[in-house]
Amino acid sequence: MTTARGVGTTDSPVIAQLSEMARRIRVEIIRTVNHAQVGHIGGPLSAADILAALYFRVLRIRPDEPDWPDRDRFILSKGHSSLVQYAAMALRGYLPVDELRTFDSLGSRLQGHPDMRLLPGIDMSTGSLGMGLSAGLGMALGARFAQRDVRTFVLLGDGECQEGQVWEAAFVAARYGVDNLIAIVDHNKLQQYGWPGETSDVRLPPEEPGELVAKWRAFGWRVLETDGHDMAAVVASLEAAVDRTTRPTVVVAHTVKGRGVSFMEGDYRWHSKPIKPEEFAAAMGELGEAGA
Repeated sequence: MTTARGVGTTDSPVIAQLSEMARRIRVEIIRTVNHAQVGHIGGPLSAADILAALYFRVLRIRPDEPDWPDRDRFILSKGHSSLVQYAAMALRGYLPVDELRTFDSLGSRLQGHPDMRLLPGIDMSTGSLGMGLSAGLGMALGARFAQRDVRTFVLLGDGECQEGQVWEAAFVAARYGVDNLIAIVDHNKLQQYGWPGETSDVRLPPEEPGELVAKWRAFGWRVLETDGHDMAAVVASLEAAVDRTTRPTVVVAHTVKGRGVSFMEGDYRWHSKPIKPEEFAAAMGELGEAGA
């Protein structure tokens, strides 16, 4: 069993609290999409445990001082999963939870993709896939040059790792030994339309097992793997990732798209779509919010 530093195992109160926060993040994702009748679901649900661990355990941040110069930086490179970041930030105190219901509406600070000009606490606007790691590399290098003890975390999607710019940044980060840069890959192995197989009803994973890990190693990164839904393992991996080793670190988190709602799990059709009333009720029931 994986042990997180200072918080014990899966049965520890801290891990239980983080798991509860991940559940609440999932609840807010579903509620928000139900209210807006628009938004991505599968990717935000697969990343909920990672965001709970980051915002409530790992990141050195001050919600009441979002521009604190020595805060850790976080970039949601897979920006279409913005709801998971908004939900985590709301529960952490960056914005009122009720503001989530303004998602994607005219004039809202919570647009479909994170916008650093609108919401304090967003360190980088993202949307076009593949660009987040380059921005994170720049932030990490800037912190090193300024001799500030600041870590930069970048959450990528596994489909996003097919973008060439990801590997340009990965090459440079390893070449310059940027050890205050931590990439996290939400490896849910399913994209918007799946990967066509031999017939239209057969879907293939993005890559062969282990291929993504091998690529990061080939680019000179320290690679850690974790079960992205085992909170103790997630915390342990992220806390190990911040140890300086003269090279950048990537945490490949094995996750399930749509995690937490049985009829959404592993179904590419829940990448992004509205929720019907009966589906909303069923999802809330599975997340322990029946009648909400």
